[in-house]
Amino acid sequence: MNNSEISLPRKLTNQLLHLAQLSPDAEVCGLIGADSTGLPVSCYPVANSAATPENRFLLDASQQIEAMRQIREKGETLFAIYHSHPHTPAQPSATDIQEASYPDALHLIISLNTKGVLEMRGFKIAGDSAEEVELNLIEA
Repeated sequence: MNNSEISLPRKLTNQLLHLAQLSPDAEVCGLIGADSTGLPVSCYPVANSAATPENRFLLDASQQIEAMRQIREKGETLFAIYHSHPHTPAQPSATDIQEASYPDALHLIISLNTKGVLEMRGFKIAGDSAEEVELNLIEA
């Protein structure tokens, strides 16, 4: 995977932005599966089971397991973990970095904080650092 630029289908991007808009006061989260060519194709929303969902996310364990099963059954691979920031910019918090558990997956963060303009940014999180990757929207 080219770490400097990631291609995202516009349809999938719109789906993620829509999910975030439906939940303006709590973080949404889930998984994204990629097809055999590495192109992200499927969105798997997972409930946020954090105690304070307005500023934290925790993938619901049983739904996460089910989403991973569906990804495997479709012959997909885990491409990204996404979550939204209802009130803060689209950059990983210290908690996001500390709790990131899939170093190979992209972390997509959607912000609703920018005065009606939705923002989505992607990061590779490894150890205690987050490196931004450029997102390139494509028609797919």
